[in-house]
Amino acid sequence: MQRVTIDLGARSYPILIGPGLIGDPAVLGDAIGARDLLVVTNEVVGPLYLDRLLEALAGKRVRSVLLPDGEQHKTLDVANRVFDALVHGRMNRDACVVALGGGVVGDIAGFAAACYQRGVDFVQVPTTLLAQVDSSVGGKTGVNHPGGKNLIGAFHQPRAVVSDTATLKTLATRELRAGLAEVIKYGLIADAGFLAWLESNLASLLALDPEAIAHAIRRSCEIKAEIVAEDEREHGRRALLNLGHTFGHAIETAAGYGEWLHGEAVGVGMLLAADLSRRLGWLDDGDVARVRDLLRRAGLPGAAPAIGAPRALDLMGMDKKVLAGRIRLVLLKRLGEGVVTGDYPAEALVATLAGHFGGAA
Repeated sequence: MQRVTIDLGARSYPILIGPGLIGDPAVLGDAIGARDLLVVTNEVVGPLYLDRLLEALAGKRVRSVLLPDGEQHKTLDVANRVFDALVHGRMNRDACVVALGGGVVGDIAGFAAACYQRGVDFVQVPTTLLAQVDSSVGGKTGVNHPGGKNLIGAFHQPRAVVSDTATLKTLATRELRAGLAEVIKYGLIADAGFLAWLESNLASLLALDPEAIAHAIRRSCEIKAEIVAEDEREHGRRALLNLGHTFGHAIETAAGYGEWLHGEAVGVGMLLAADLSRRLGWLDDGDVARVRDLLRRAGLPGAAPAIGAPRALDLMGMDKKVLAGRIRLVLLKRLGEGVVTGDYPAEALVATLAGHFGGAA
């Protein structure tokens, strides 16, 4: 088992990485101190791992709630099922919500934990690569709104993240590839050496080689841990973690939640960010080709849907990084160095949007 720490002073917590952790009573006992637990999972993950988790939690008072699977269900209505389960289970402020599943489950469960009785503990047990390297870490929770992704939410840090790498063996290939987009993101924004390692070891990652997967998860979490510790509530540097997300969220919203996986949309969004960075003179054609080739080799979509530049620009205007009406974007000064900026020519953004989404903005 490997361990990465999110350093937030008194609210610091561990990220535990290794195979077989879901069934380990000692690991879960250390991570989950509460007696009364609500396990939130979904109809895909529950049949695979819920019984194993419950066996490891023997001796605690545990209830569970099963949610529908898919981004289209990340709504207030579905979150209300978690609130109902907490109330019907007579859970008090010393209870703990345990999120067993991917990013959608973690976001909903964490949001419910942040709100219930003004905040109860929660623990993330992510079962997808995307959740293990990104969404389970850092305390962002929330649900979607028809007008935009993750517009309703709260910052609420978990007590621990327990990443059982063995769960990736049951992950659909499409989901694994989507998770790799977030792994690639870390190399692009913060570690050129890690990016080069990914280029050399992508086949091993796709084959779920245990050592390669553990290294990719650990290094991704190390980068995120350092950034979150510096800027917990995204007032500055933490926005770097959103490389590709402003473009990607526009794709998810326009296409309808669930049509594109989050990582697929982020992958295309990173291509757009690289394209705009090239237009600003920060990247050259060879750099953009490296980004495109790595995403292609990871099996991610290579083109944006034809939603039109005007629609994309309108949806990007609802992004949480917009300040004083200016869309701030995460771009690349060079491969391995991201920057958050609203200082770019409007015509450069328009050209990038028109070139990828079609139409004139």
